[in-house]
Amino acid sequence: MPSTLVLIFIADDRPGLIEKLSEAVSGQGGNWLESRMSHLAGKFAGIARVEVPDGKAAPFRAAILALEAEGFHLTIEEAVAEAAQAGSVLTLDLVGSDQPGIVRDISACLAERGVSVEEMETDVREAPMGGGTLFYARIKARAPADLSDDELRADLERLSATLMIDITLQEEILAPQR
Repeated sequence: MPSTLVLIFIADDRPGLIEKLSEAVSGQGGNWLESRMSHLAGKFAGIARVEVPDGKAAPFRAAILALEAEGFHLTIEEAVAEAAQAGSVLTLDLVGSDQPGIVRDISACLAERGVSVEEMETDVREAPMGGGTLFYARIKARAPADLSDDELRADLERLSATLMIDITLQEEILAPQR
């Protein structure tokens, strides 16, 4: 049975980083399954899920960790099988004046209702028509099956008024599983 591993990495951004990492993965017979990567503040960071042939996890780890000599900071974790999740998938889009604590307050509101953040992307940009900066966020989250849409919307509307930000909430329509 192949092993599934999650690689977390960060390095000073430069050409060829992904090539070095992907060569190390494929050199050990690994299969790159999925990843998320981004350039931030002169660094390149990412997370990847890879599959490694049965019995090859130890040499695979050694080959990947050897990249630390080339400036990579790495963490390798064994992936666990995910159970099918119940509940709706939501997308939240936020925009408003940048201020400390927005991510903390939004994540606390979601956590209080048992909503799990699956993906989050944030950015700060100059306001197009005036001084200051605007905070933008897009959050993909999973709500528990027993959470009322109206309850969550009411909580988010209260938070939106307190923080003076706009929050748009959409429920994703998922295709039936076969």
